[in-house]
Amino acid sequence: MSDMQYRQLGTTGETVSAIGVGGWHLGTPKVSEQLAIRIVQSAIDRGINFMDNSWDYNEGLSEIRMGKALRENGGRQKVFLMTKIDGRSKKEAMRQLEHSLERLQTDCIDLVQHHEILRFEDPHRIFDEEGANAALLEAKKQGKLRYIGFTGHKDPRIHLYMLEVAKENGYKFDTAQMPINVMDAHFRSFSKLVVPECVQQGVAVLAMKPLANGVIMKSNTVTAIEALHYALNTPSSVVINGMDSMERVDQALEAVRTFKPFTQDQLAALLKKTEKAAAKGEFELFKTSSVYDSTAENTAWLGSEPERVKSRALVG
Repeated sequence: MSDMQYRQLGTTGETVSAIGVGGWHLGTPKVSEQLAIRIVQSAIDRGINFMDNSWDYNEGLSEIRMGKALRENGGRQKVFLMTKIDGRSKKEAMRQLEHSLERLQTDCIDLVQHHEILRFEDPHRIFDEEGANAALLEAKKQGKLRYIGFTGHKDPRIHLYMLEVAKENGYKFDTAQMPINVMDAHFRSFSKLVVPECVQQGVAVLAMKPLANGVIMKSNTVTAIEALHYALNTPSSVVINGMDSMERVDQALEAVRTFKPFTQDQLAALLKKTEKAAAKGEFELFKTSSVYDSTAENTAWLGSEPERVKSRALVG
């Protein structure tokens, strides 16, 4: 019998597992295709139904491997499948979505998210009449996706601005993905600034980087289970956790099995452990450096700026 806990995905009516499989690790050099498939299938067998991925993860290998894993034993019907696209233009977003559908071997992806909202101009490009959200809305009408969200890891103020620009355009996202961990609570905090706004608007919170790809463990302040418990204690619909071995699958499931909501004293005691280490963002490099900013290194993924924007820039 599964010990998995399940939660509501915002106001969508969907139910998802409290822990999800992070897709990036499935395509890294240290993980073979056989192991990646085993990780996904074992996770499903043990109650995890949320699958995370992205068009750009490991040059498409992560989606390809997840597609193969879901093809067997009716796996696709057992999961809530999410991926992300980097394109800011309608044309580029649609191109990337078609790639993802092919790699994941499905006709419809449950949730597609605008990836790496790192810049204040990103919301404007996405909501341009020839922007990426127009592509996703069109794809939704065609039955190629069901829900739309966005992600980012740089600054909570950019997330808040994305929600603001969406509202100005008469749109409400279904989900918002962000870093939520024991360090985030102290530095440029998504959990303090963005989560309450999402809860108020009914936008499902997708927590990522609960261990910051293991970097948080190098602080020697908390255990991995404590860190996962912290993320599970937030109003998140799912905690997306990287799994590059069967041991990491076991660890994630153990965290869910042993999780109980914190008392205020327990929460304060845990955060006290990380307060000093978290003060300058040293263990959240995705906020304080560019090493996680794949769209900054690959600007062509974003697609071209709207023509009228380029023409105005040339005037005067």
